[in-house]
Amino acid sequence: MAGEDLQSLVDELAEQLHRSVAIDDPAVKLLAVSRHFGDEDPLRVTAVLNRSLPDELTRPLLELGISTWTEPGRVELDVPGSKARLCAPVRSAGRLLGFLWLIDDGPVHLTEHDVEMAARTAARAGVVLHRDLLVRERSRARRRSILRELVSVDEAIRAAAAEELRAEQLFGEQPMHYQVIAAHHCPVTTAEAAPDMAAEMADMAVEVAVEDGLRALPEGAGLVFAHRSRAWLLLARPQEPTTRLLHAVGQRMTARFRALSGPRTRLAVGIGAPVTDLGLVVGSYRQALLAVRAARLIPAVGAVARWGFLGPYDILLRMPSDELARAADVPALARLRAADNDQQVLMGTLEAFLDNAGDVKRTADLICVHRGTLYHRLRRIEQRTGCSLDAGDDRLMLHLGLKLRRLAAADRCQDEPSA
Repeated sequence: MAGEDLQSLVDELAEQLHRSVAIDDPAVKLLAVSRHFGDEDPLRVTAVLNRSLPDELTRPLLELGISTWTEPGRVELDVPGSKARLCAPVRSAGRLLGFLWLIDDGPVHLTEHDVEMAARTAARAGVVLHRDLLVRERSRARRRSILRELVSVDEAIRAAAAEELRAEQLFGEQPMHYQVIAAHHCPVTTAEAAPDMAAEMADMAVEVAVEDGLRALPEGAGLVFAHRSRAWLLLARPQEPTTRLLHAVGQRMTARFRALSGPRTRLAVGIGAPVTDLGLVVGSYRQALLAVRAARLIPAVGAVARWGFLGPYDILLRMPSDELARAADVPALARLRAADNDQQVLMGTLEAFLDNAGDVKRTADLICVHRGTLYHRLRRIEQRTGCSLDAGDDRLMLHLGLKLRRLAAADRCQDEPSA
């Protein structure tokens, strides 16, 4: 048992059953595969060539609930050319570590004895993967500890962590650009709360998605820190990443997360600014977390937000939630909202006018009213607020107040549990 590895296990079972055998990790990425016996289908060929299935096939597999299985079961996908297969969960101490697959389609189906052999091999594979997992987790735990200290509030702790990373030479000896990319999954508001198992799957999907984002880079290295619904990646590259490359990393993260977790949750990704010294990574880390907050709260930003490209939100998002709520209480806007009779016509008009830098024609076209109607509304807004829209300070105060109100309202919604 001590000398076993996954490859010897799949080869042994394949020769005994004269069927091809594959073992995937919990994210359905290929770990080991035997030779074929003429029983392969297009899915198996794709998995061998790409080391994984495409996202549009991974999700239906996981939605069958195979991550919760404790015994082998039969899987049939409604995919042209796909053959039925046996899925034997690979577990150790109750923890899911992967899946063992046998194609079961043809004139001779798997017998009960064959299924028992597959289950025994899956159990042996669980021991092998658990052993490897312990080794990886010890190394990962040490690096997680260093990463946690690298962004500590204590400057001395940060300096010691940076020195330890330099000593390990994980990123080589050449000068590097360091950048933090953070991710946080949050439930999509639905009438039905997500089951605990779905939440656990989403937590796992965050770490897998962030690690997968690293693979979008042609060169460079990175370290991942993950804890439940949150994860962040310390990216190190000889050259500063381009906007296009960072966007590709973020998109790959969100796509992988969506494929694994389904529609009940979404992944918000935030990108901090690059720095050239490990001792300054904490700044990029804090910026990345604020950018994540933008991706969570501001729909117009999208799922991937980059610090330094958020306009006024680069400033406003520095405020904690309680301060944000207090700052959003602008008396002039409260008076305007009261005059709106909950229809938000004047509030919407004011926001469109200010967002368009006071351009009357563009604002009128945007909200689909005649310019005369717009002028009438603007006069009413001035009367209700007591502000002059010709005065720069008044316009600034109203515009910031509107943005703060939106942020505060979104922040409250994020804090409220799903019904």
